[in-house]
Amino acid sequence: MLSLLDMSPVVPVVVLDDAAQAVPLANALVRGGVRIIEVTLRTPAALESIRRIAAEVPDAVVGAGTVVTPAQALAVKEAGARFIVTPGSTDAVLDAAASTGLPVLPGAATVTEVLRLAERGYRELKFFPAEAAGGIPFLKSIAGPIPDIRFCPTGGITATTAPAYLALPNVGCVGGSWLTASTDLATVERLAGQASALRANTTA
Repeated sequence: MLSLLDMSPVVPVVVLDDAAQAVPLANALVRGGVRIIEVTLRTPAALESIRRIAAEVPDAVVGAGTVVTPAQALAVKEAGARFIVTPGSTDAVLDAAASTGLPVLPGAATVTEVLRLAERGYRELKFFPAEAAGGIPFLKSIAGPIPDIRFCPTGGITATTAPAYLALPNVGCVGGSWLTASTDLATVERLAGQASALRANTTA
C-alpha cells in the first residue's frame, strides 16, 4: 500500500464549519493534483464532511485529523475515513485507532514519544506542533540517532517554509492549512497545483 507520506508533498489540513463546502473543496484539491485530504475533527461539521467526501469524491483519499479520543477513532471509520491522524499518542487512542484497521499517523513532539511509537511498530509519524516543538533543527538533530523514522511535520508550516522541511531526509510530506485558507475554489485549486509540484522543485 502506498505510504500516506508519499501521496502528496503537502497534506491539506482542512477545517470545515459547513459540510456543504466539503465536496466542492475536495474536488478543487483533486483538480489541483492533491488527492489526500485530512479533515480535522475541530468542528461539528467534520464527520458529515468526511462522509460526503468519501461518498462523492472517489478520487480523494479522505482521512480524519485531530482524533483525540477512542470514540472519535471509531466514529471516523464509520464515516468513511481512510486514515487517522492524531496530534498526540495516548495508549487508549492508539489502541482504538489500531482496532479500526485503518492506517494511523500518530503524533509526537519529543524524542521519548518518537521512541515509544517506534516500539509499537510505527515508522511514520506526525510531528506536531512542528514550529513550536523545534521545527527543522529538531528534525535534523534526530535524523542521526533515529534514522528509520519518517515524519509529516504539521503546525505553523507555510508555503514559504514547506520546501525547507521537504528537503530533510526524514520528512516525507508536510501538513498545512494554507491550501484551503481561501474560500475561492479557483485559488484552492491553484495552491494545490503549486503544492503538488513542491517535491520536484526541492529535489531538482
